[in-house]
Amino acid sequence: MKDELEKRAVMLGEYILQYKATVRSAAKEFGVSKSTVHKDVSERLKYINKPLYFDVKKILEINKAQRHIRGGFATKNKYAKMN
Repeated sequence: MKDELEKRAVMLGEYILQYKATVRSAAKEFGVSKSTVHKDVSERLKYINKPLYFDVKKILEINKAQRHIRGGFATKNKYAKMN
């Protein structure tokens, strides 16, 4: 069980790093919850693969800083489709 969790954490980290993915998109791709992705890459990965953890952390910080912009575009597109 522990090996599976570690493998998943590394796979999620590599996916986020490779595609500059959000937690939401990684969760959808791997079929797990956003909470699981967040816990894997922000807590477990720190003890499994520190360099990968720091790289993923940078991407997640960028995504967090941009989320209000993405939300604005999503709302704009939603109402544009309605009209």
